[in-house]
Amino acid sequence: MMIVFCIVTYLIYRFSKMAYGKWSISLFHPLLLAPILLIILISVTNVSANQYMNDTKWLTHLLGPATVAFAVPIYKNLAIIKKYIGTIIISITFGTLVAIFSSYGLSKLLHLQYDFIISILPRSITTPIAIEVSKEIGGLPTLTTVFVIITGIVGGVVGPTVIKSLSIKTPIAKGLALGMGAHGVGTNKAMEYGKTEATFSSLAMIFAALITLIWGALLIPSLMNLNIHHLF
Repeated sequence: MMIVFCIVTYLIYRFSKMAYGKWSISLFHPLLLAPILLIILISVTNVSANQYMNDTKWLTHLLGPATVAFAVPIYKNLAIIKKYIGTIIISITFGTLVAIFSSYGLSKLLHLQYDFIISILPRSITTPIAIEVSKEIGGLPTLTTVFVIITGIVGGVVGPTVIKSLSIKTPIAKGLALGMGAHGVGTNKAMEYGKTEATFSSLAMIFAALITLIWGALLIPSLMNLNIHHLF
């Protein structure tokens, strides 16, 4: 059954990608349509979620090598990266803080349970790293994955509109914004703009992951221990 589930998952993803490429409708985005189709398939065939996840777990492991592959365009543009390294670090550091505090504040406003709050905090980084951060801070990795996917889809759909409305024209700014706001999905969208945008989007995604790892050890535990319910 393992091979069957993996093949079916791949075919559903390819179908979703083809549909999105042909019609460019947000609902047909592969990260949105593919899970919906898989949920329907699992429900109809009476396959448990645990069985499906166990039989397709090696597909999840491929996220690691896929993330490492983003280092290739970064290496090719090393000179320009060195030139703007200060700006990159400052902007991405600020971006990770905004992501964490906005997630925490919204969670408090909605009165979410502790497990939900702790799992939603690493939502703005790529899935493999988000899972590790979630484990480190005591969250639920599966739940974190869901929030990461939602963040990526929303960022990928809304990002280009925000860039256009704010008249962001420089390739570096576009790439950093998409990579920080929508990680992998944003990087895929950045490739539609150009190589420079894709490079800096990849860089933003990687730096965001590394910085959030640090926040996972230093900032998030302290944030969760704060008694600031009266502020929300």
